[in-house]
Amino acid sequence: METNQLLDEIRDINLSYLLLAKQMLRDDRVAAMYRLGINQDIADILERLSSAQLIKMAASNMLLCRFRFDDRLIADMLSNDTRDQSVTKFHAAILMAGKPAEAIV
Repeated sequence: METNQLLDEIRDINLSYLLLAKQMLRDDRVAAMYRLGINQDIADILERLSSAQLIKMAASNMLLCRFRFDDRLIADMLSNDTRDQSVTKFHAAILMAGKPAEAIV
């Protein structure tokens, strides 16, 4: 993949992520913070972003979203095809809920 195309893809993902995050926070802040894996400080920042700020932030060449887990067990649980996906996903959600939201440093 060409570098410019890769950067365009990253910007598209960033914009989609930020728009989705803002919508989720408007609809149900607590659930959004849990699903996005963000803390209250980050939620406050995202909610206050103007459209211009959101677009500027999305234009970054760094991916703004990331995997919430670095645990192989959770990755395996979410990616493996098992007979009872609902139980597996529920178990993975319980494990991820026990991990603290990222803090701003």
